[in-house]
Amino acid sequence: MKTDRYYSFWYHLLWLIFFPFHPVRAVGRENIPEGGAVICPNHSAATDPFYVCFACSCRHRMFPMAKVEAKKIPVLGKLLEWGKVIFVDRDTADVHAVKSALQVLKDGRKLLIFPQGTRVKNGVDKHGDPVTAKAGAALFATRTGTPLIPVYIPEKRRWFRFNTVVIGQPYYPEIAGRKATSEELEQITQELMDRIYALGEGQA
Repeated sequence: MKTDRYYSFWYHLLWLIFFPFHPVRAVGRENIPEGGAVICPNHSAATDPFYVCFACSCRHRMFPMAKVEAKKIPVLGKLLEWGKVIFVDRDTADVHAVKSALQVLKDGRKLLIFPQGTRVKNGVDKHGDPVTAKAGAALFATRTGTPLIPVYIPEKRRWFRFNTVVIGQPYYPEIAGRKATSEELEQITQELMDRIYALGEGQA
């Protein structure tokens, strides 16, 4: 596909720029299944999408979700648009973004979404406020029957030394009916975050 060739080109170009300064070591890459899946990392730095994409390798083409404000950044916004990033307007019920994310999964592709929705360190955002993870990942997984894959990225990054990204085992969240209730989505999201941070236990 044309989009995949574009992704491959920028993947390898950015790898050459990024990797010497922030080398990435992946643990659990074999856990990434074929077909659709929701890739769900914790979020503590602007470079997190690079860590995840390089940890998962170019073989697993990612369709990230990003806040719509990124689209307005000169040059970068256009590159993200060409790369089929799904922009989300967080101030509205963005139906178009939801449909686009669901279609990615139905097409058997990988959706990259940060459940926390903003950068979080030591459990709080940049303002020092606690953050509650959003239920989008749980919604997309239950609507499409695709697995959630927890991913842990270390909050403390070391320049010029390997930083380990841990990819957890895929799992299918269970719901009682055809569609998940808000309570079920909340429980699934909490379990997802627990699994993500459990992967980081013992990591330097």
